[in-house]
Amino acid sequence: MTGDERDPAASAGHTPGGAAPDDVALPAATAALISLSAALAAGDDRVLGAALDVAALRADRVGAEEVLLQSYLFLGYPAALRALAAWRERVGGPAASEAPEEERALWHERGQAVCERVYGGAYERLRENVRRLHPDIERWMLEEGYGKVLGRTGLPLRERELCIVALLAGLPAPHQLHSHLRGALNAGASPQQLESALELAAAVLAPERIAAARALWAAVLERWRERDRTPDR
Repeated sequence: MTGDERDPAASAGHTPGGAAPDDVALPAATAALISLSAALAAGDDRVLGAALDVAALRADRVGAEEVLLQSYLFLGYPAALRALAAWRERVGGPAASEAPEEERALWHERGQAVCERVYGGAYERLRENVRRLHPDIERWMLEEGYGKVLGRTGLPLRERELCIVALLAGLPAPHQLHSHLRGALNAGASPQQLESALELAAAVLAPERIAAARALWAAVLERWRERDRTPDR
């Protein structure tokens, strides 16, 4: 397998496989993946096709397929299957990577680690809130969402979160977008990289969606900077 082979929760904030250091511009490969994520949310086959073409040229195949795979968590299986079919038409061949069957045993533990990395100090509260809705969906969130999917190797957590932000910017999901804006920061993305991700998303998403996403980002960033300004007690 190409790309980063380490635990994404541990590699967040590192710079393997062409990932950008915290305070520099996004590399072309990462920008292509972020644009692909936004195109998935746009719901336009022409937009998606153009983004797939760019990703095929500029991005690592493993990373591109990870972006397509993780989209089912937010868009559902039908959209993910259509996107994967369009991708396979372009690049051919078998999948760039496949998780081993024995990895299933790791999903719960890995999901806890990745989810805690994304949510930081809000992790326990998140679990309590979701558990109140239904205990099974809390377990599925950890095992399915964070353990099976977002904890996969092939794409570092920081890049995953930047891609998720671009996708969620196109959906009526402000609570999830808020969480993943913070999650990207927690995973090591810089404010400049998040602003770049929203700028890339703006090229394909509805203006009203981007305006709402930017307003939400401004609030998240202010709270983030306020935290940095507050001395430890």
